[in-house]
Amino acid sequence: MAQQSHAKVWIFDLDDTLHNASAHIFPMMNQAMTQYIMESLVLDEIAAHRLRQHYWRVYGATLKGLMRHHGADPHHFLNETHKLDDLPDMVLAVKRLRHMLNSLIGRKLVFTNAPRNYALRVLALLGISDCFELVFSVESTKFHAKPSVRGFQLLLKTIKVKASDCIMLEDNLAALMTAKRLGMKTIWISKKLQKPNFVDYRLTHVLALTHLQL
Repeated sequence: MAQQSHAKVWIFDLDDTLHNASAHIFPMMNQAMTQYIMESLVLDEIAAHRLRQHYWRVYGATLKGLMRHHGADPHHFLNETHKLDDLPDMVLAVKRLRHMLNSLIGRKLVFTNAPRNYALRVLALLGISDCFELVFSVESTKFHAKPSVRGFQLLLKTIKVKASDCIMLEDNLAALMTAKRLGMKTIWISKKLQKPNFVDYRLTHVLALTHLQL
């Protein structure tokens, strides 16, 4: 049992980490969120767009700002903004992703600010659903989305491991900063060349993980 407790735990973000969400999904999602804010708060498009971006910058998630300042129902918001009927045409396949994940030794899970239903749909379309023991969605965090430390703490409590046993792969630096503060190893998925000191490794693509000796 002692050996199991010190096995590596690979924690993967979903969007823009395991697949490219910026190409087709995020533009549609951002549009849906702006539309939701326009309708629920009776704002014009420019004001709604600014508010969405402001809450994302301040809280790391638009939803958190809407809940804190406007009493938004998180389930309704997530359902309305993640419907994405054309999702099968929007998810870009990643060759050798399944092979790479299966080659990793240790436990593997997904930690995402997206709702569970959306995350499961994306993983199924990528053909990697069975590679992970757990999908820890924004509902799992009780809506304390990354980079909130409370969401991370709930995850660690759920999987019953220490942060020092975990390796976090993310495209978002704020989430990686929280992970590092808790004691996790951090891997930034980014094409940017300069990496901050709280990032242990920078990879241009998640598939490059096969070349990293950890």
